[in-house]
Amino acid sequence: MGISVWQLLIILLIVLLLFGAKKLRGLGSDLGGAVKGFRDAMGDDKDRDEAPAAAAKPAGQLESQASGPARGATMEGEAAAKSEPKEKA
Repeated sequence: MGISVWQLLIILLIVLLLFGAKKLRGLGSDLGGAVKGFRDAMGDDKDRDEAPAAAAKPAGQLESQASGPARGATMEGEAAAKSEPKEKA
């Protein structure tokens, strides 16, 4: 008792005649852009939810996951900058 395929095709044909192909193409493009924006916004919310969970970890766990020089290791430029006295202007 639902709508058959033929009935949907007739409705689609009537809508196409009323609005025109160009207008329907523009509406479809706008709708697709809105859906994409919505999905991107939902992804941003998930990233925000994960960030507080990482901040709640103890400091020891965060240091082991950090990507960078090991504790106490410095780069050559940093070591040279620390050993030179700073001049006042």
